[in-house]
Amino acid sequence: MMSRETTDIRQGQIKKAVLDIIADEGLHNITTRNLAKCIGLTEGAIFRHFATKRDIIVGIMDDVTVDLIGSLRNIVLKPEKAEKKLYSYLCKNMQYLKENRGITILLFSEAAHLGDQELKQKLSQILTEQKQFIIKIIKDGIAEGTWNKNVHAEDVAAVYMGIPITFNIELVLNKSEVNLDTFCKRMYSVILKILNK
Repeated sequence: MMSRETTDIRQGQIKKAVLDIIADEGLHNITTRNLAKCIGLTEGAIFRHFATKRDIIVGIMDDVTVDLIGSLRNIVLKPEKAEKKLYSYLCKNMQYLKENRGITILLFSEAAHLGDQELKQKLSQILTEQKQFIIKIIKDGIAEGTWNKNVHAEDVAAVYMGIPITFNIELVLNKSEVNLDTFCKRMYSVILKILNK
């Protein structure tokens, strides 16, 4: 039982180290040597927890599905007004990106460019679910009579999908200087301008 917990902890440390290295030093610095140094393990120990770099990426993508998509789904399903859900959703999404710096770079570079169909499918599923969640929130707000019924929820969701990318660019360029609360309020205001009657 104890070794299982240790494996889970080590795998979590390895995945976090990958994201930190990407955010601070770039993808090209993801080596077993750098990972081992960052975590305080031997290079061989890395391979006891993940057989390949691809296995680490799959593990990170699975974490995104459980941690981010699961949290966002919970927000969408809450019995709250659409305006409140939209703000909570936006802030939760950005908070996750800030806490997991490097995730967007990793997902798009590795999944989109390696030609690995499983990784592309996982990335597609993550993005599709996020888009569908936003569409549902918008349609709920329209049904409540809060937002303009002539707005196309799919178009607003497409605009929304650019916000995490913008936030990630700001994180990369400004490191810790990005104020999460200010960014969320600004982007929420932009989306409301599109949605309001």
